[in-house]
Order: sequence, then structure tokens, then C-alpha cells
Amino acid sequence: MREKIKILKDRQDAAEQLLKVIPKDKFKNQNWKLVAVSRGGLELASFIRGKSDNSIEFLFSEPIMAPNNDECEIARVSEGEVIVINEDLVDAFEIQYDYIYGEARRKHEEKILSYIYQYRKGRAFESVENEVVLLVDEGSESGFKFMTALKAIFAQKPKAVYIAVPVIPSDVLELLDPFCDEIFFLYDIDDYVETPLYYEELEYVDEEKIEKLLGDKK
Repeated sequence: MREKIKILKDRQDAAEQLLKVIPKDKFKNQNWKLVAVSRGGLELASFIRGKSDNSIEFLFSEPIMAPNNDECEIARVSEGEVIVINEDLVDAFEIQYDYIYGEARRKHEEKILSYIYQYRKGRAFESVENEVVLLVDEGSESGFKFMTALKAIFAQKPKAVYIAVPVIPSDVLELLDPFCDEIFFLYDIDDYVETPLYYEELEYVDEEKIEKLLGDKK
């Protein structure tokens, strides 16, 4: 495992390497829409876009944690109250679905709607119907963010959906692969720990930077 730690310098380095595996002609000519699924994913998406005319967006989502364990994510809710549930964990812990739906409603109203008003001035997520979408994140411990984004995006009937992620667990790669057209990645890791360990530097993306990146989204 040790030789896999710190394999990327920062998000810009990850973006430069990803651009070597993303088909440049399709990316530009088909005007792919970049959709970040996290704060770090948003900055990574901005580096991937570079000076191209591709638009960039942030699909907001929030985790739903187990009732008695605030470190165990059992579900996730995104804009429009799209929910993805880890059925195995819910069954194992005998968690009531009423709890999940209640938490999803609360997180959507208290967190996600506030993000939409803060960062988009209340504007709804732009439709991607008949568009080519590239979902972006800096890493993926569980695949929850991507699965939630895929469910939300597919409801809008896009032409195609790709994923770009520098580092990803091997089992998550296998999980996501059937649900999208292609996954562009640099390293699939069997003994994945947590995303920051694979970067020399991962600066926190604060509110000011989010507003700037979305303000420059084109």
C-alpha cells in the first residue's frame, strides 16, 4: 500500500494526467458539460476544462448517516431529492426507511437549497437533456456521490455520461462501470484508504472559490 501513497501532486497535476486519457476531440467537439460532484471535484473540473468553451456545473448532494453512527453513510440525497440508498447497510442495521426519507427531506431543505441560493442565486441545475456529461471528482471512497449524480443526471435523459476521477477503489470502479459510458481514471487501487492520502497537496475549496469557479462556468 505504501508505494501508492502520494501518487499525485495536486488537482492540477491530476487534471493534466486525466487530459491524456480523455479523448480531446470528443471533449471539445461534442462540447461535453462538466459536472462536479464535490468541492474538490469542482476545482479539478476547472483545470480539466482549461481554456475550452465547455461549461461547468456543481451538482449538490448531502450524505445521510446511520442513526447511531455519524461516520457511516447509509444514503445520499442530491438536488431534486434524488436518493441513493445502501440497501445492505440499511438491512444490516435494521434502519427504518422513514428515517432515511425524513433525513433526505431535511438535508435537502436545510443544506442543498441553501447551496443553490448561495452559489447559483436560486437557479435550478441546468438541464442536460441530449447532452454529453462528464462527472468529475478528485477521488471516490464509496462511489456514493457518483451513484447519486448518475441517478439525477439520467433522469434528465442525457446523450451520454462519462466519469473522470484520478484515483478510485477497484471495487467502486467495478460498481460504477455498468452505469456510465466510460470511466477515465489514472489509478484503481485495491486497498484504497482515503482520497487525500493519494495527493501531496489538497487545498480546501472554500465558499469564495466555489463562487468564483461557478461564476466563471461559461
